[in-house]
Amino acid sequence: MAPTLYERVGGEAFFTALVDRFYAGVEADPVLRPLYPEDLTGPNEHLRLFLIQYWGGPRTYQEQRGHPRLRMRHAPFEIGLAERDAWLDRMLSALAEAGADPADESEMADYFRGAATQLINQTGRPGT
Repeated sequence: MAPTLYERVGGEAFFTALVDRFYAGVEADPVLRPLYPEDLTGPNEHLRLFLIQYWGGPRTYQEQRGHPRLRMRHAPFEIGLAERDAWLDRMLSALAEAGADPADESEMADYFRGAATQLINQTGRPGT
């Protein structure tokens, strides 16, 4: 059986570092920071576990939180183009620093672009 992306990139350590870099960027981002609670520990853990599960690692996310239901979980937040673009910029920057194989990086970047776009729930307001 072919290794999963989770296995190819180095497992949990890769995703922990990726998500930590992402949230370091969120801390200073004027568009994203207001969308998150003061303490980023919970969101960091949720994203890390989700990505680990999504890319073929342990299913801890589902065991702890149930089905991901990304649109439902993000519905309370106003996500327009500006928020999507800021999130994607931070995530793709964190990913570029991760040192993954180019094919794995490309696969993950494609997923992040699609997922971020699917979470847009605000249109037609200024700045979106």
